Amino acid sequence: MNEWLKDDERLDYLLAEDLRIIQSPSVFSFSLDAVLLSRFVSVPKRGAIVDLCSGNGVIPLFLSAHTNAKIIGVELQPRLYDMACRSIAYNKLEAQIEMKLGDVKAAPSELGIEKYDVVTCNPPYFLAHELSDKNVSEHYAIARHELHLTLEEAVYSASRLLKQGGKAAFVHRPERLLDIVTAMRANRLEPKRMQFIYPKYGKEANTLLIEGIKDGKPGLKILPPLFVYQENNEYTEEIRVMLYGE
Repeated sequence: MNEWLKDDERLDYLLAEDLRIIQSPSVFSFSLDAVLLSRFVSVPKRGAIVDLCSGNGVIPLFLSAHTNAKIIGVELQPRLYDMACRSIAYNKLEAQIEMKLGDVKAAPSELGIEKYDVVTCNPPYFLAHELSDKNVSEHYAIARHELHLTLEEAVYSASRLLKQGGKAAFVHRPERLLDIVTAMRANRLEPKRMQFIYPKYGKEANTLLIEGIKDGKPGLKILPPLFVYQENNEYTEEIRVMLYGE
């Protein structure tokens, strides 16, 4: 097993998918948001999917268990890209998943315009000036803050990649709802499905999932709320199934 790992990396389980993923506490570990997005997005049985801001390849890995579609992950940071490539190879998924090292803004010109059925994206949530913790590693800072990619740029690239009628799904923070809806509509992505995630009953939503159709007709469905924890701080049944399977 050690030949697959570097430095402080570890090999974690994706239990519901029966897969393994390489992670690092100092470089990158995926959050629940990636799980939520992978379960929320409408994926075709076949076709082609692009995952933008792929990190260590977690969303392509999640999606591979639920579709036969070809999946391309795009990641800017070489270290995260390398972790993703090794995870894909460890799980013997090279025939289905391909990683591309590069800028999300350049993805349409490099991968092809209007070629894909689905685009997923877990973009940086926070504005660049909100980076106040100087102890945050460069890898986490780039993944979480708009240092190299803004929300508008991510939505623009997603739209250019999609075929007409293709679907784009994003996970973000509820306080950026108007920003993401405005960006989607400005780029021919009509919001069609939305869901708010709450840490517990009685708490404010802290995560937003939204999916749009390129050149779709207006008509937004608000899905039932999803709660992460019960009062005893254990996962709710819905989250347990997402993480651990039936």
